[in-house]
Amino acid sequence: SPPLLRLFPGRLSAFPLFLLALLLGFASLLWLQLSCSGEGPSPGEQHRGAPRQPCPPPVPLQPPEEEPSWGPHRLALLVPFRERFEELLAFVPYMHRFLSKKRIRHHIFILNQVDHFRFNRASLINVGFLESGNDTDYIAMHDVDLLPLNEHLDYSFPEAGPFHVASPELHPLYHYKTYVGGILLLTKQHYELCNGMSNRFWGWGREDDEFYRRIKGAGLQVRRPSGITTGYETFQHLHDPAWRKRDQKRIAAQKQEQFKVDREGGLNNVRYRIESRTDLSVAGAPCTVLNILLDCDTNETPWCTFG
Repeated sequence: SPPLLRLFPGRLSAFPLFLLALLLGFASLLWLQLSCSGEGPSPGEQHRGAPRQPCPPPVPLQPPEEEPSWGPHRLALLVPFRERFEELLAFVPYMHRFLSKKRIRHHIFILNQVDHFRFNRASLINVGFLESGNDTDYIAMHDVDLLPLNEHLDYSFPEAGPFHVASPELHPLYHYKTYVGGILLLTKQHYELCNGMSNRFWGWGREDDEFYRRIKGAGLQVRRPSGITTGYETFQHLHDPAWRKRDQKRIAAQKQEQFKVDREGGLNNVRYRIESRTDLSVAGAPCTVLNILLDCDTNETPWCTFG
């Protein structure tokens, strides 16, 4: 619908087939709701032998602030995002239900990059941190294509230090021991201690490897899950490499820069503008979409453009 499309401006209008797929996805969700809620055809009108669809479990609401069983902490789930709408439709209700079942107060922020520069996951997380408000006291840097399947995974307040939920022995793709990507929890105090993430990583990859060095340089120890026996079946990876080609281009000095530690930049110099901020619901699950325009100094990082 036009109101929904206005939430995601920019290059979306150039993909009519994608828009059609998105509308079909919403239509299928509507059909599922009607067919399981009793508002569809009556039993006598259904085809013989076709059972009625069971309704999915309702998305639980978050409790009032005075509910003590949910604990005092509140998580800002920061989701860097660009043009992966079918994954977003699955991610938001799933994570809201997952975290609510674990009684974790949370707010989901979709960090939608709408400028014409290359994708910058680290800068989007910096922006999400700055814009997440004072009512949240820890963050999850969370990929939109990674869903936790094991209910024993811990998303609670990481007081002892950064907690890497998607650890190398559990992540379906990345298994090297210094990996901290995918899903990483930090208190806001610890993220500030690291000065956030480097803003120099345009395109896909390496920003989390640089952040691992920042964590170690700040004197923090990365902790990981224990007692999880589901191995590489612990997460569902929604990414289809045949459909979603990653921007892995490396140009000029970027090849050398990607292995350096950025000792100056981070939270202190991220340059951006919030084009719009919209609260919405996806299948009953609340989230906030931040449409973000990043800025780039092409003299400093000329690889931020596609040219």
